[in-house]
Amino acid sequence: MDYRLESAKERLNSAKILLINGSYKDSIGRSYYAMFTAVRALLAKDGIDYSKHAGVISYFQKEYIKTGQFDKKYSKYLSQAFQIRNNTDYSDFFVVSQSDAKEQYGKAEEFLGVIENYLIPQNKM
Repeated sequence: MDYRLESAKERLNSAKILLINGSYKDSIGRSYYAMFTAVRALLAKDGIDYSKHAGVISYFQKEYIKTGQFDKKYSKYLSQAFQIRNNTDYSDFFVVSQSDAKEQYGKAEEFLGVIENYLIPQNKM
């Protein structure tokens, strides 16, 4: 769990560096992977893992969003980030602006903070 949380922080830091350097598509990818890895930290806490992104996202929605442990907006953040990341990686003509990348980075930063705040008290038990 700790390893995945640290990995999520590293990916968020990479997203910031890429954003500053004007690599907006790559920044969006790292922002998504920061969120995805943070969710995988939750799964590690639960003793669960999935090999596919859809499985990780579905588990998060079922076990953490529908149960009210996290606000529904975080499900939207993650789903949208997944879709945008797919577009940046697989659509040749998908255009990403600086504001798009900044928005994704901001959402990823917020998302990671919420997950971290949830996990840290449980780590101290």
